Amino acid sequence: MTPDGRTSGPLDLVLLGPVGAGKGTQARRIAERYRVPHVASGDLLRSHRAHNTPLGQTAAEYMDRGALVPDDLVISMIIDRMRQPDANHGILLDGFPRTVAQARALDKELEAEGRSLKLALYLEVPFEVLVERAAGRWTCRTCQATYNYRVNPPRKPGLCDIDGGELYQREDDRPEVVSERIKVYLRDTVPVVDYYRDRGILREVDGTRDIEGVAGDIQRQLKATVC
Repeated sequence: MTPDGRTSGPLDLVLLGPVGAGKGTQARRIAERYRVPHVASGDLLRSHRAHNTPLGQTAAEYMDRGALVPDDLVISMIIDRMRQPDANHGILLDGFPRTVAQARALDKELEAEGRSLKLALYLEVPFEVLVERAAGRWTCRTCQATYNYRVNPPRKPGLCDIDGGELYQREDDRPEVVSERIKVYLRDTVPVVDYYRDRGILREVDGTRDIEGVAGDIQRQLKATVC
């Protein structure tokens, strides 16, 4: 590792886990420490939706009912993001890949660029805990930072700690939608965990602990793997 915290080559990472597992909080810490962009597929999709792009219009039909957005749409969006200059030294993908087809497409794209995935971190949290966490989640309208009034509340109610933006609850964080999203994740995305386990790059992290406990475990896994 270089003095500024980078590895000698691009640090390409994947952070896996269903809604409510705490991926956003941990991803921001990893991205800051290792100076790689944190790319959340959900945020990219919502950006396309907010700007009413063709991709956003199509994705909205799936997002509103808690279903997975089709692979071809997500893959195209992620690959375009990976080719931007700030990702030359590595990237942290959050919420992608969500299917084995996406995982294989990512491997192919990285290989074409002379790169490879260094690590896949999987935050494990029981279903009941995930529903409780996600249903209490609030998001900043400006920077998309997330909070939970039970386990990770903002310092000032209703306002983001980072930029003071208004916090709101997204439509896809309603309890009935959250439950369906988690069921879909467990059905369709757990095979991705097995895919990375078979490749020998999966590291499982107990996501039921507090934020600092989870962060410490992730840091140990990263140091043991990429240093």
